[in-house]
Amino acid sequence: MTASTTTPLKVLLVEDDVGHAEVIDDVLTREGHAVEVAHSGGAGLAALARGPVDLVITDLRLQDRDGLDLVHRCRELREGGATPQVVVVTGYGTVEGAVSAMREGALHYLQKPLDVGILRETVKAAARRIALERENRHLHATIDKTFAFPGLLGSTQAMSRVFDVMNQIVDTDATVLLQGESGTGKELVARALHHAGPRRGGPFVALNCAALAEGVLESELFGHERGAFTGAHARRAGRFEAAHGGTLFLDEIGDMPLGTQAHLLRALELGEITRVGSNDPIRVDVRVIAATHRDLEGMAAEGTFREDLQFRLRVVEIRLPPLRERLADLPHLAEHFLVEAAQRHGKPARSISPEALEVLMSYRWPGNVRELKNAVESMVLLSRGTVIPPDVVPPYVRPVGGGAPDVLKSLSGLRLADVERALVTNTLRDVGGNRERASQLLGISSRTLYRKIAEYGLSRRQPADPAR
Repeated sequence: MTASTTTPLKVLLVEDDVGHAEVIDDVLTREGHAVEVAHSGGAGLAALARGPVDLVITDLRLQDRDGLDLVHRCRELREGGATPQVVVVTGYGTVEGAVSAMREGALHYLQKPLDVGILRETVKAAARRIALERENRHLHATIDKTFAFPGLLGSTQAMSRVFDVMNQIVDTDATVLLQGESGTGKELVARALHHAGPRRGGPFVALNCAALAEGVLESELFGHERGAFTGAHARRAGRFEAAHGGTLFLDEIGDMPLGTQAHLLRALELGEITRVGSNDPIRVDVRVIAATHRDLEGMAAEGTFREDLQFRLRVVEIRLPPLRERLADLPHLAEHFLVEAAQRHGKPARSISPEALEVLMSYRWPGNVRELKNAVESMVLLSRGTVIPPDVVPPYVRPVGGGAPDVLKSLSGLRLADVERALVTNTLRDVGGNRERASQLLGISSRTLYRKIAEYGLSRRQPADPAR
């Protein structure tokens, strides 16, 4: 292979003149290209059908058919998203046929007898065109992947993984479990999947399972009949019936009582619900998307969440990263919230100073994207100028200055074991008992965390009081 900056191409050469084909084959092979030779138009079309080809070089005058047939076929393949460009060869002293072929989609034409130098340059030009088109397709795919879900922003690797899974399942009715800390955008993802999917014409109904007592939650989910309980003065449809033909989003599913979990499992498996106070089943056509910040697998092992329901919910599982794991997205998110807040409150356009942005980037954001949105809104309301300075950043975001932070002062006098116990306890509480996330935040292995939990007698769901 000769030294060449041209990307190797897969070339299909369609030429019924054997001697001429051998010359072109030899030149292109020396340039590093993979060449397949077809000695008839029919053989060329068959080769195109067998697999991807980057470049077709075809004689316009073939014994069995017109070379334009190959030009037309390559144009059809390109319209379908494939690669093949075409260079036509004419040997009859006229360029009329070649010009006609270019109107039909050919990239270049060559005249016989071939000039080897012109052949090389023509193929190099074709390679550049092919590389450019591939890059454009990649960019379009990236843009489409992100903007298929309005309201969701992010270009980090962590968010790209989220978008990849969403794109794979958006056209399905699969049950989805969204896992992530509070404020990571779980409901935004659920709404995006609904509005971009096949149920977009149906309702999107949301219910927070942690906000209601067990009896009230069952009534909200499945509805009730008149007289089913004290205060049930009329028949009422539940959220399942309201979501018929659409999507039901169950937030904080990890807080759902075990009794309600059993009824939810039946609804998912049979596609029917029974109102409270009734024995008559009602068919429902609903896609369920659930969300939690808790470790459902660990809860199932402890018996506080049904294992069969956990399996049924996590047909597809999407983990939403906390903001601290996607800080590269923060400037874009902050700018988006800045514009949004200024428009909502009728304020002039503003920008965030580099110093203020540095403060935002140094904060851990335990409330994640929701907390950032609220902080930026506060900055918009309190800023006087067009550029937001660092002193307008909310005080809780700004670093503590002047000596040791209060949190360190409060630990003075405590035994190291007490401090460690409090740290493990509070971290488990903050992540809803998710041991994997807790071990990551603490910078220790899962095995070490399990040992600490056993050593201090801690429970995943009910951490012991660190002051005990």
